Amino acid sequence: MRAKTFLVAALIAAVSGAAAQAQTKIRLSYIVPVSNWATMLVQKQDLMKHHGKSYTLDIIHFQGTPQLITALSVGELEIANFGFTTLPLAIVNAGMNDLRIISDELQDGVPGHYSNQFLVRKDGPIQSWADLKGKVVASNAYGSGTDIPLRIMLAKHNLQDKRDVTIIETPIPTMPAMLAEKKVELVPLPRPFTANPQVVAATRTIGTTGDAVGINQLGMWVARAGVIEKNRAAFMDFMEDALRIERWYLDPKNHDAAVKIAMAITKTPAERWDSWLFRKDGQNGDYYRNLDGRPDVDALQKVIDLQVKHGFLKQTIDVKKFVDLSLVEEAVRRLR
Repeated sequence: MRAKTFLVAALIAAVSGAAAQAQTKIRLSYIVPVSNWATMLVQKQDLMKHHGKSYTLDIIHFQGTPQLITALSVGELEIANFGFTTLPLAIVNAGMNDLRIISDELQDGVPGHYSNQFLVRKDGPIQSWADLKGKVVASNAYGSGTDIPLRIMLAKHNLQDKRDVTIIETPIPTMPAMLAEKKVELVPLPRPFTANPQVVAATRTIGTTGDAVGINQLGMWVARAGVIEKNRAAFMDFMEDALRIERWYLDPKNHDAAVKIAMAITKTPAERWDSWLFRKDGQNGDYYRNLDGRPDVDALQKVIDLQVKHGFLKQTIDVKKFVDLSLVEEAVRRLR
């Protein structure tokens, strides 16, 4: 009897161990809490039907998207939330020709939705872009989705870093204070920072990312082709769970619950979120997010070509060669 009991226990342990080994670890990056899906997904594990079974999810914070290229190249991430600037840099400069766009995350500059703002002090000397000559402006990281539109907007007004203005790098959360303390004269800010009542009261908008580059794929999920194929079943399950959760957040009836989650993540009051989070209300609302996880490939191609035109990329790429929407297409089919 003892031997039989031991054998059963050993079999259970072996099966449990095999199941644990079968789980694929998916490490997903994020830059801005709440605006990037990673921080919101982990708050709704009740809707993750496959989490802990076929995959486990870890989220990792980065200051800017350029740092994601290294992390993805050395295997520190399975999925990176690249932007329209990072993808071509990774392909053209880093030679990562196996990258595949697998899902939309958020789009900037879509009519009727929010676009990142270029802000100056309301009581400051800057009334137009021409007034920035000889001044200091802020960026979070060279080549990021806020940095390149800033440089293109400056170029449109015949202003260039080191020649006409000085661009300094600083984390996004520090930018409002640096502007208020007159250390810089302009900051490019995304949501949720532009919803801070103190920022709203102290600043004035002189342009948006949409003004600079049009509709742009500010965030998209990117993975390496070999990693996708090796873990396709787990990635499929994760994408199903992710879309289920995203649709829950984007459903207006869940707005109040979503605001409470955003408050808990950031330890900030409801007034920072309530009026705009996941809402369509122009510059008073949120970014556009595709319910089926489909990126705007044509808009992405246009903004990459624009970067080449302004000298921020050596050459363009054919975006369609780097798209694999099979995961989101299967996820949409499962969720019907």
